[in-house]
Amino acid sequence: MARLPVIVGFGGINSAGRTSFHQAYRRIILDLLPQAIQQEVLLDLATITNIAEYQNGAWLTHDGEALDSETLIDTFGEEILARTLIRRIHPSLFDVDNVVIHKSSALAPVAEGEKLSFSVKTRSLPDNIPANWQVKELSKTHSEITVDGTLETFIKDSKSLSVKAAGQLPTGFDPSKLYQSRNHPRGLQMTVYGASDAILSSGLDWDKVRNVVAPDQVAVYAANSIGQMDDLGFGGMLKSALMGKRTTSKHLPLGYAQMPADFVNAYILGSVGNVGTSIGACATYFFNLERAVEQIKAGKVRVAMVGGSDAPITPEIIEGFRTMGALAEDTALLALDQLENQKEPDHTRSCRPFAQNCGFTIGESSQWTLLMDDELAIELGATIHGAIPAVYAYADGYKKSISAPGVGNYLTLSKAMAYLKNIIGVDGLTDRTFIQAHGTSTPQNRVTESHVLSQAATSFGATSMPVTAMKAYLGHSQGTAGGDQLHLSLGVWEHGILPGIITSNAVADDVYTDGLKFQLKHEEYGKDHFEAALLNSKGFGGNNATAVLLSPNRAMSMLRKRYSDEQLATYQDKNKAVQEAAQAYNQAMIRGEIEPIYRFGFNVLGGEELDITDKKIQLPGYQMPVDLNVENEFDDLV
Repeated sequence: MARLPVIVGFGGINSAGRTSFHQAYRRIILDLLPQAIQQEVLLDLATITNIAEYQNGAWLTHDGEALDSETLIDTFGEEILARTLIRRIHPSLFDVDNVVIHKSSALAPVAEGEKLSFSVKTRSLPDNIPANWQVKELSKTHSEITVDGTLETFIKDSKSLSVKAAGQLPTGFDPSKLYQSRNHPRGLQMTVYGASDAILSSGLDWDKVRNVVAPDQVAVYAANSIGQMDDLGFGGMLKSALMGKRTTSKHLPLGYAQMPADFVNAYILGSVGNVGTSIGACATYFFNLERAVEQIKAGKVRVAMVGGSDAPITPEIIEGFRTMGALAEDTALLALDQLENQKEPDHTRSCRPFAQNCGFTIGESSQWTLLMDDELAIELGATIHGAIPAVYAYADGYKKSISAPGVGNYLTLSKAMAYLKNIIGVDGLTDRTFIQAHGTSTPQNRVTESHVLSQAATSFGATSMPVTAMKAYLGHSQGTAGGDQLHLSLGVWEHGILPGIITSNAVADDVYTDGLKFQLKHEEYGKDHFEAALLNSKGFGGNNATAVLLSPNRAMSMLRKRYSDEQLATYQDKNKAVQEAAQAYNQAMIRGEIEPIYRFGFNVLGGEELDITDKKIQLPGYQMPVDLNVENEFDDLV
């Protein structure tokens, strides 16, 4: 009997705001929500963006003015919203109009027969003096250089990027100020915030979870797809010498792509359990999700944290994607909208999945999903937000260009549909399932992915499966994009509204539409309409994945076949306290009263503290031991 992997907590941060309690999802459909919920979203964003701080029952602005909730929203509501979703990159990251570059130049004397001469601090002299330099000491601190011939040099310059839009985290949000970040790269700062949000949003006391789960039955599977490429990670390591700076001892280790998992184990959960990092470009999140799902189904892991944290909005990464022709440049967007007398396009509409488009928009995000097996969730009274029974991942096979799409996605989506059909039936698949598409907004993606979706849908008899794409609002957060898709999909069962691709005015003529309904507007289907969602990803290099997501109602209906009415009644009683704790956390987060979990140097264990026998290993701080009665799976061969 396979265990059902259920979602008991989720959280993080992206350009729409905090993910837990569907806040980021609510930002996207804000206008369709009741006024009380709109107010909650805006107050949460006011805290995140540091527009106001809650103190003594009022909201204190930077000017020192104390406002009530309604006045704050009336005064700053539009500014708060303008700080979210895809928009022009804010100078708090870097100035897109003045990106520092260096130009290679050869300096020569103006008059023939003359020599270049200049002074420099002696300590700044190169270790290897060029052969055409003559060095003369001027003082204890300075030297005179005379150059025979030309002087090769780099001259500092700046340029304006042709790509100016991104799905940046809400402007004003600075995760480094929420804990002792110690020069952590931005992606790891986001990890601390996002993973803490997921854990605390569950309403579960993590210490109590540890008491009922063996240490080796907890797992963390997380990564990003590029590594920490800002100046505090790999970016700093690669640039330091060229910029006349020193490489630090943190640049290399904190740059590794598995560091989000390492940080969760070391500073948030204190886990000694199973750990792993799977990397597959845009499908990275789903690759790690697949591992968690399979381990839980097999009974090897009882609770798993799946996550990702990508912060790729840097000039270097943007330029790398731009030279591939992958990003939406301002000039192309202006041409697309036939705007000849306008300097800049509407950056909020840079990403237009399945419409006439010209490239994707980079985004940043940290997303974390807390999964448990169904038995543990029932035992603890955990809130079940949905279930993930399967994830499929396949490669593309032979190809020419490594970044070109191939056949792997046909396999992942078709397998996922076939699997889902066996759970909810043909009608459930074709009539009550929506597709959360990869939807990058490149001309190539709109054709190739729509063909995959159409072929799979029509093969199973679908005539109008709804298709949406959250990158239209968030941008493409690379390896963490799957987490964005997953968590925003959960909001559909909370409010019954499927977000539309409203940045796209119409579906492009070359998009395949048979069997599909491209959702270009928000539409209210009702909380109970959809039984499932298919989350799709098509990554560079042939990394394809499709995840099967079941609604909370469908998950609970399945569990009613496994547990008695008495067991479920006990579960419901326990769940009341869990939900109360979760809601208390949510309200405290809105008021800015909760700090991220960051346990640096907390309960560090050494080998001499372990109690080891041939039967078990007992770790201090854990009630349950690591069981050494390991089954031999090949006893028929011994």
